[in-house]
Amino acid sequence: MKRWHKAVLGTLAGLALAAGGAWALRTEIALALVRWRSSTQPVAANRPVPWQQGPAEAAQSPAERPPNIVFILFDDLGMNDLSTFGGGVAGGRIKTPNIDKLAAEGAIFTQAYAGNATCSPSRAQLMTGRYATRTGFEFTPTPAGFPRIVPMVWNQMHPDRLPVLTNDAAEASAPPFEEQGLPPEEVTVAEVLKARGYHTVHIGKWHLGNAPKFLPGAQGFDESLNMEGLLHLPEDHPQAVSARIDFDPIDRFLWASAHYATSYNGGEKFAPGGYLADYWTDESLRVIEANRNRPFFLYLAHWGVHSPLQATRADYDAVGDIGPHRLRVYAAMIRALDRSVGRIMAKLEEEGLAGNTLVVISSDNGAPGYLGLAGLNAPYRGGKGTFFEGGIRVPLLARWPAQVAAGSRIALPVGQVDLMPTFAAVAGAPLPQGVAIDGRNLLAALTGRGAALDPQTPLFWSSGHYRAVRAGDWKLQVNGRQNKTWLFNLAADPTERVNLAGREPAKRAELEALLAAHERGRKPPLYACTFETPVSIDKTLAEPYRAGDEYIYWPN
Repeated sequence: MKRWHKAVLGTLAGLALAAGGAWALRTEIALALVRWRSSTQPVAANRPVPWQQGPAEAAQSPAERPPNIVFILFDDLGMNDLSTFGGGVAGGRIKTPNIDKLAAEGAIFTQAYAGNATCSPSRAQLMTGRYATRTGFEFTPTPAGFPRIVPMVWNQMHPDRLPVLTNDAAEASAPPFEEQGLPPEEVTVAEVLKARGYHTVHIGKWHLGNAPKFLPGAQGFDESLNMEGLLHLPEDHPQAVSARIDFDPIDRFLWASAHYATSYNGGEKFAPGGYLADYWTDESLRVIEANRNRPFFLYLAHWGVHSPLQATRADYDAVGDIGPHRLRVYAAMIRALDRSVGRIMAKLEEEGLAGNTLVVISSDNGAPGYLGLAGLNAPYRGGKGTFFEGGIRVPLLARWPAQVAAGSRIALPVGQVDLMPTFAAVAGAPLPQGVAIDGRNLLAALTGRGAALDPQTPLFWSSGHYRAVRAGDWKLQVNGRQNKTWLFNLAADPTERVNLAGREPAKRAELEALLAAHERGRKPPLYACTFETPVSIDKTLAEPYRAGDEYIYWPN
């Protein structure tokens, strides 16, 4: 063999080895590129937020003017994370006394539902009072690279599990992440309340579009302190305690893409002033003080208890010796959220506003199984990414001493689609003209005055081919990918153990007809589904998959 032949063959062999090595390391290479891109994001130093100051003197007393509304939304909180419902993290070791107190002094909706089983569609629904079939906002926007990298990491890390299915054509044709937002022509609760004379403020997560036309300031909020990064604290912060979940592809992507940043009214990014839950609470107290002499709407959208899991050292030490490490960090995050609620309630009392302020607490969906923590949604099956009760049954607590009796328990099935018209009614604001609102005004249920609402009114959920409806005590789920149907009688079987789809054909047909009518004339999704993830119903991602385990394919 000639020398140059050998050289060519050697080069080709080297390239082949390099290509093989690159293929074997494709996950790490992709995540490194995400990490590099995140590191190039400019973030200025922390600065004071120049909150607008309301009138120095009140024209009316707090009791005489329209009530203030404070809406606190948690992220990925499970029903069993709150001791309010007899549970609590780590077998009940971690209590939520401030949230429990708020619930005891007001109302608990015992059958309340998120708008969807993932965050953004829920947020769009509670902002507009409209289902995704009307707005088209059906899937959760994901950052650049997510629809390609997370499925690749999943399928490489978990070859023994069902694969993540991808739609490369949809991903390639999708608009940039920043442009995937709630259409500006949709009328939000902030716009309705602003027209009534309320000062409207958003603090925290938004996730309804990052381009200027989608930001809170374009959707009715006078002011916004917006989450711009995914970290609760810088990873190297001396007070940060973090928990990485190496078996979770989503967690690996979040850590790679995460930075620590916020912005005020769409301006440049700057570093927050501490642990996010505490920082946003600090700023919420300043908002309350600045607006104590006029009606205000404060939407505090916490990032906790969403991963990446991070807590402060003080909270981590306070919750005690809980294992595994990620559960202890999670418990410490819950402690911070409960503290946030207590501080806000104390500030309202201090300013003399508590009596005529409606405070509402909820979560955007149930806790996810990919954290590898069992029991977060107990006693319900499923979790985030499923329409089983664990994915969509959420806390809904309301305190309004001037109007809501302490210790109220409301069994009416309700959804976050009902919040927008309810807040409008509380404020005495008319609903927008020419806009079909799907939600119901829950004021009569809250106060016990007025005509009772019909408990048979259906609630609907949709995410691509996966759909669900609850009407009265009956709930139907249909998954087109699997050609599977589940039917449950929640009165007899609240934890969805016995599938009656084959035994109750008449009831199944009745609910299928409701779903079909709901879908008729629907607005197509604004952005196509780019991937579908298998989600176990009864296991976390930390537990091995076995043939026969029940699961659903979740489209996003």
